Amino acid sequence: KYLLVFDPLDGSSNIDVNVSVGSIFSILRAPQDVIASGRDVTAEDFYQPGARQVAAGYALYGPTTMLVLTVGNGVNAFTLDPSLGEFKLTHPQIQIPADTQEFAINASNSRFWEAPVKRYVDECLAGKTGPRGKDFNMRWIASMVAEAHRILMRGGVFMYPRDTKDANKHGRLRLLYEANPVGFLIEQAGGRASTGRQPVLGVLPTELHQRIGLVFGSKNEVERIERYHTEPVPREIENPLFAPRSLFRD
Repeated sequence: KYLLVFDPLDGSSNIDVNVSVGSIFSILRAPQDVIASGRDVTAEDFYQPGARQVAAGYALYGPTTMLVLTVGNGVNAFTLDPSLGEFKLTHPQIQIPADTQEFAINASNSRFWEAPVKRYVDECLAGKTGPRGKDFNMRWIASMVAEAHRILMRGGVFMYPRDTKDANKHGRLRLLYEANPVGFLIEQAGGRASTGRQPVLGVLPTELHQRIGLVFGSKNEVERIERYHTEPVPREIENPLFAPRSLFRD
């Protein structure tokens, strides 16, 4: 009755340095004709938007082992008790704060960012003296499970946006088994998940390993980034013909 897609070890590049990694999964309903006829499942059966997920979650392998799960009725986190060999409910009905002063992005790609993303990050870095009027902290773990878990626990915004580094790729993260399950968890916890241009859970997949840009986390920050994508990009004229000038030279 169900289809399962999963990333068996997210953040695997961090294993050698003992940083938290995890397993992400997404559960979809099988099409009715698969159930009725018993035919073999095809790749096309998985091409369902994230909004149709029945359940999603991840296992986090860090200082403690945790299972974070949603079945469409909020998000609950369970922690493994090694003495019992059982998971205990330790974080019921997780809620992500709507506002935050923390963002996560790989700054080494800044030269490839699109203008809305660059604008958002520049405003955060400007701190109290900038247009946001507050200081931000930046985090980057390079393990999306760990990034998502931090945001679920205390808020924040994660960005792995579409950029110009590779014109053939519309992002780096896989839609079906990374963006969709994490997006489902985030939205069930009161946050927001987006491509920057549209809700990620509304994207219709066209292939199993389809890549996509992803922004998720505290609702108000994600909505701000979406708004920046819809606003026209201000053009800066280096040598305007008409500009304020002084009678006195420095």
